[in-house]
Amino acid sequence: MILDYQDTVETQKIYDVVIVGAGPIGLATAIGLYQRGIENILVIDQTRAFRPVGQILDLLPNGLKALKYLDINAYTAVKQSAISPNQENTVKTSPVWSYKNLQGQLIRSIPLSFDTWFQKYGEGRVSIPWYELQNTLRNLLPPAQVKANHRCINVIDEPEINCVRIDCISDTSVAANPYAYWLENQNSDDNSPENINSISPTLATTSFRAKLIIGADGINSTVRQIIYQNSPNSAFAKPEYSGFAAISCRGITGISQEIQTEIESRFLQDSAIVTISNDQISANSDFKNRLRMMLFCRNNQFAYILHLPVPLDSIQGKTGTDLLNLAQQEIAKAGFPDSLKQLVNLSPATNIQQRPYYIHHVINKSNSTTIEPTWNQQRVVLIGDAAHGMPPFMAQGANQGLEDALTITKLIAKIAKNHDWDNLPVITEAFANYEHLRRPFMEYIQSATLTGFPQSSHQQWQDYNQKVYTRNFADL
Repeated sequence: MILDYQDTVETQKIYDVVIVGAGPIGLATAIGLYQRGIENILVIDQTRAFRPVGQILDLLPNGLKALKYLDINAYTAVKQSAISPNQENTVKTSPVWSYKNLQGQLIRSIPLSFDTWFQKYGEGRVSIPWYELQNTLRNLLPPAQVKANHRCINVIDEPEINCVRIDCISDTSVAANPYAYWLENQNSDDNSPENINSISPTLATTSFRAKLIIGADGINSTVRQIIYQNSPNSAFAKPEYSGFAAISCRGITGISQEIQTEIESRFLQDSAIVTISNDQISANSDFKNRLRMMLFCRNNQFAYILHLPVPLDSIQGKTGTDLLNLAQQEIAKAGFPDSLKQLVNLSPATNIQQRPYYIHHVINKSNSTTIEPTWNQQRVVLIGDAAHGMPPFMAQGANQGLEDALTITKLIAKIAKNHDWDNLPVITEAFANYEHLRRPFMEYIQSATLTGFPQSSHQQWQDYNQKVYTRNFADL
């Protein structure tokens, strides 16, 4: 295939920082840099247009604290967007998230109100749609500093001029990213990772130069794949399937009054959301082999998300009917009560979605070998899911990404203050310090996410909450 390239190179301009990825973490990093006087920055993203994608994110005390220290205006704007009247109307009067066993016995109850969390941890909790968060942050930056339709395809070190060149293509046919969002049921494998890199016959290329590159382009990070190729980290360039997947369904109707009453009285009651699993009230069960159902009821319509420990090929490329059959088999195998089985049986196959959960392990252990894949190379550094993406079970993906953003922003601000943009040893030391600060805590978070250890007992849960939510970022 002959490609019609229209080349554009910004030969004169060299940015201080180019951020790849205009998701919430990339934008928060840009805002933090801008607030600290580093205005010669650019954020690029492969999306052809910013559109409502993604799901609801929970910003917890640690994430909101990090955002507040990044920029108080961003913190205020996000809080206001998260508690808009339209969103308040979707939540019950006494919002709690209940965890119950199959008999409907309460294992744990988590309040969802901002004030309850604030009183306990010195900061609140808000829920906000991914796109709403992205849009809120994007509006805090000058429009010219955020460019859509620029997909990174190469990162090249140019030591002779003390910078990095990043090559992008525009106006390409980019398939959906199976690593980031829910996928509708499908009969083809058009969204397989191999097809993500397909390129349309006519495209334009643009190159930018910068002193530093920040890869904030998600768990399927192109920047990560580029800097890991032909390196000791090459085996960790792409994310690994975590062993967990999710099947969801919304808009379930036609439930008999008897079944509806049983589900509401046994499980939902006054909860805005309930997680149901085969736990005893204080038992330490096997988290990895346990099916969990997140159950909602809004506007008299039921919806659920099943978290399943299943092989990847059991959900990829499957039709809605295939996925429904899998859900029915797994929920029966887990011993769920008849009321919840019937709820799943009534799921419209056309409403079924699936999502595999991927991970970039912070530490990879194989036999007697322990490898810590680096998050930086020369003038390039990875943050957020590009560095340590993981399943959402502890709701820490975005929150840890905001902690990354604050850490790297402060380190880069020091580089700028000392005019060390051309001092590679100083940059190398700063990026090594970033990993030193962030890697041990991310190892703890990933362990909690994959093993569910804070859920094993009340004391472990309290210890986890204190360790994660009460940290002080002022001296970072």
